[in-house]
Amino acid sequence: MPRQAQRRVDNSILEMAIVGYQSQLESISAKMAAIKTQLGQRGGAGKPAAAAGTEHAGPQKRRTISKAGRARIAAAQRARWAAQKQQQAQPAKPKKRKISAAGLKAIREATKKRWAAYRKAHNSAV
Repeated sequence: MPRQAQRRVDNSILEMAIVGYQSQLESISAKMAAIKTQLGQRGGAGKPAAAAGTEHAGPQKRRTISKAGRARIAAAQRARWAAQKQQQAQPAKPKKRKISAAGLKAIREATKKRWAAYRKAHNSAV
């Protein structure tokens, strides 16, 4: 039984420690807010807090691009797409091969010879 009593004491001490640290955190954050207002910063984090290595909770300011910048980006993208399409279009159809007259004649003679051998073997088997 003594062990359970000791755990209750430990848990209550830890809970009280959490309460104490939270109150300290609130007082520190209030002091930081006062200092920031003296520096002219509003609310969340600014450059000094970021330089110190702390995380900032506020949303970042969105950067905008000028119309000329957008036009340059769009032109560069169109050029990339055109180059890619041109590269894909070039090897689309390979050049058709042609057979010489002598080669065609050799194929015809070999085919006739094979058919003659087939007919001779087929006729003699029947």
